[in-house]
Amino acid sequence: MNLGRRPYAEVEAAMRALTAARGPDSEDELWLVEHDPVFTQGVAGRDVHVLAAGGIPVVRTDRGGQVTYHGPGQVVAYPLLDLRRLGIYVKEYVFRIEEAVIDVLAWYGVTGHRVRGAPGIYVRLADPCGHARLAPDAADPFSGLGKIAALGIKVSRHCSYHGVAVNVAMDLEPFTRIDPCGYTGLQTVDLRSLGVAAEVEDSAARLAAALERRLG
Repeated sequence: MNLGRRPYAEVEAAMRALTAARGPDSEDELWLVEHDPVFTQGVAGRDVHVLAAGGIPVVRTDRGGQVTYHGPGQVVAYPLLDLRRLGIYVKEYVFRIEEAVIDVLAWYGVTGHRVRGAPGIYVRLADPCGHARLAPDAADPFSGLGKIAALGIKVSRHCSYHGVAVNVAMDLEPFTRIDPCGYTGLQTVDLRSLGVAAEVEDSAARLAAALERRLG
């Protein structure tokens, strides 16, 4: 279900309400949305990682992870799933979401990478389309990388909410006002900054298809 552009707090409240009301026969849903500009903090989010919010609101949530930014030009996907019914554990769920993002990037000719211990998807800045195996610097695992997709989830009574955000064609400046996902100096990129001309609606449709394929 594509919700269009909506305020974050409205959608977050609706996710929590739907999840709280779910029963064993409730249907799974996938929500796609663009948000108005907002910084969101995870449940363990530290204020020190918000450097200069300015006029952009900061909203605390019950998802995992630290601070991130949502805004126009970004596709946010919220899978609202009964993981027990699907037979998926949390680590496998995260892996499958990341695989779906990698699938979408591949369609655009971009190679997505994982960084151990840092959920989300990254690209090699010097060669975003190259297929060489990523060999992170032990001293700086983000050296030469930009983050293109952020992931933060919550599971309650085996049911998932929150999800993944993929940067398509954004104003990236607000990311400089935070330590993205709690990592000082981490660069954030989108498809446009990598030279890929992509439309948000097209990217949303491709992400939905990839998530449905990966999550069953």
